[in-house]
Amino acid sequence: MSVLKSLCLACSMYSRIPVPKVAWEEKNMKYVLCFFPWIGIVIGAGMYGLWRLRSLLGVHIPMPVFVLTGTVLPIWISGGIHMDGFMDTADALHSYQSRERKLEIMQDPHTGASACISLACEMTLYGAALYFLLEERQILFLGIGFFLSRTLSAFALLTMKNARGEGLAYTFVSGSSRRIVLAVLSVWLFLGVETAFYLYGRYGLFCVAASFLVFFYYEILAYRKFGGLTGDLAGWFVVVYELVFVWLTGIMGYLWNL
Repeated sequence: MSVLKSLCLACSMYSRIPVPKVAWEEKNMKYVLCFFPWIGIVIGAGMYGLWRLRSLLGVHIPMPVFVLTGTVLPIWISGGIHMDGFMDTADALHSYQSRERKLEIMQDPHTGASACISLACEMTLYGAALYFLLEERQILFLGIGFFLSRTLSAFALLTMKNARGEGLAYTFVSGSSRRIVLAVLSVWLFLGVETAFYLYGRYGLFCVAASFLVFFYYEILAYRKFGGLTGDLAGWFVVVYELVFVWLTGIMGYLWNL
């Protein structure tokens, strides 16, 4: 029963997926991070469904409509929680203040110019990359990115120091059954890599390996600039990882046809 409650909490926390209300109690948080990557599957399915509409029952959707809708769809399904962290982190990073001041800026409810500029750049670049997705297999490969971004984000939350020792991210991690969750995340990671290989062979593995560089950069950035992770930094990582992954997915079409 606690597994189902953890699933409901994961959906309510990290998405707009309608689920029954569950009490925010420690016993219900044990396996929340196990289901965090499943939100990525839902987003990937949404993107695939949007793509299929372009040919389903003769319905024609112009490519610009797919691009603009596809840019917004992940934000809508996730409820914007990761984009919020991305913007808060952008304000903090571009403040060039001390570590303590950066953490304060991330908690400030006001939105700065750096956050707005970063949001505009991210969405423009994401939409531009979607223009390169011309094959159904690329859309399926893109879904792996939504899945892996959340798998790696959960890994980092469980294995890296929390910068504040408090907050929502800290609450979820402290209530997790760490060994079980890490084991499950390892399985998800393996399945994600295997699926990439199934779709594109060595090129798929190359792109996934290249995307992992974002994860390593994220760890270095978190420790150097903030002294550890926060929930906002976790959101920043998901957004940046998926931006890189959509470009790698676009490049995949060219590599595969060489």
